[in-house]
Amino acid sequence: MLAATRSTRAFVPARTFARLASTSSHKFVVVGGGTAGVTVAAQLRRAFAAEKRPLNDGDIAIIEPAAEHHYQPGWTLVGTGLSSLDQMRKPMDAVIPAGVKRYTARVSTFQPEQNQVTTADDAQIKYDFLIVAPGLKINFDAVKGLNEGLADPTSAVSSIYALNTVEKTWRNIEAFKKGTAIFTQPAGIIKCAGAPQKVLWMAESQWRNEGVRDQVKPVFATGTPTMFGVPKYSAALEQIRKDRNVEGLFNHNLVAVDHRRKVATFAAGPDGNKVEREFDLLHVVPPQVAPDFVKQSPLADAAGWVAVDPATTQSTKFANVFSLGDASSMPNSKTAAAISSQAPVLVDNLRALHDGHELPAKYDGYASCPLLTGHNELMLAEFKYGGVPKETFAPILGSQDKPNRLYFHLKKDLFPRVYWSSFLNGTWFGPKGFFRPVDYLHTA
Repeated sequence: MLAATRSTRAFVPARTFARLASTSSHKFVVVGGGTAGVTVAAQLRRAFAAEKRPLNDGDIAIIEPAAEHHYQPGWTLVGTGLSSLDQMRKPMDAVIPAGVKRYTARVSTFQPEQNQVTTADDAQIKYDFLIVAPGLKINFDAVKGLNEGLADPTSAVSSIYALNTVEKTWRNIEAFKKGTAIFTQPAGIIKCAGAPQKVLWMAESQWRNEGVRDQVKPVFATGTPTMFGVPKYSAALEQIRKDRNVEGLFNHNLVAVDHRRKVATFAAGPDGNKVEREFDLLHVVPPQVAPDFVKQSPLADAAGWVAVDPATTQSTKFANVFSLGDASSMPNSKTAAAISSQAPVLVDNLRALHDGHELPAKYDGYASCPLLTGHNELMLAEFKYGGVPKETFAPILGSQDKPNRLYFHLKKDLFPRVYWSSFLNGTWFGPKGFFRPVDYLHTA
């Protein structure tokens, strides 16, 4: 096996890879069968095949216990009445690339010094290279009383972040005709930072269309100080909030829900003073953290995420370990769009390391958040590290802080189709579309 090392310089294999991988030892092991894990596995196979040195069946293994694969960006479409849940999921085995071995187990621990992963059923899976992409943990337990509110099918509490209540979200919105509707966003990192507002704006649009808007008081309660983390789009969203008469509660972090009394409790302001607000409808985005088995591993940084170089996606602790997607420490929005740009960088750098070269590819932090602002309108936020806009369509359609009907249909109609037909097959590269970014490995 390759000897694990804490150096992040060019990695030199300790042996060649002529042998066929066994069921317990693989050239590449991917932890996680979500968007990041499946995409990287598919791109790896395609990259080696394009070089006329195809990988053997079983050279890549994915460890993923879930029976289904979900297009999670589509949950916002389900929770806003624009699509059905069945369109956003497929059996896991249907999306695992051909030739990739799948383990239906949960990872319990990492032993990077031994190039090994141990699963919950005590299987030991060895690797030459490891890719960590298990996503993040939705921490429903962090909000007192939230689980009880979500579990009650008659309650006014829902969340698009829970598989069993994403459809309830739109049912509650459609049935709602009068009262106070609160939409929350926690402080800290979450999957798709614009999702809390997407539900707010689609609900507000629905109530306008139904002619009941004057009887509804929408409230956006966020643990953050602004509407959005990128100043350009935050300013535009703040103006929309004011124009549509939506109350803003900033630096208000939800800490408890009493669904029977219909009271939400927030820790507000720098001192965390408790503030109670009554509601008639409540949509909750729970706090989100790194998975426990990542947080407690030698791979993690102080915050619990897989510690990686933000440009190369390589672990800062073990040279033959890489990470992308929601579990990585890369300081950008955790979105599928970010993965579309991270994946080719990781694949190029991993192949370079495999061949004993320096890492040539760099990720600039690109991410995108298609912000639904109402029926038939969407603000397409695209940006890179530092909150700097990086807009694909601006030269043709103008500044992307203006909601646009074309962007709405990209989100609703095009992106889900592209996801199932191309993204997971390793042939979609985000803002580059079907054209793969420069293969840095062979042009450096």
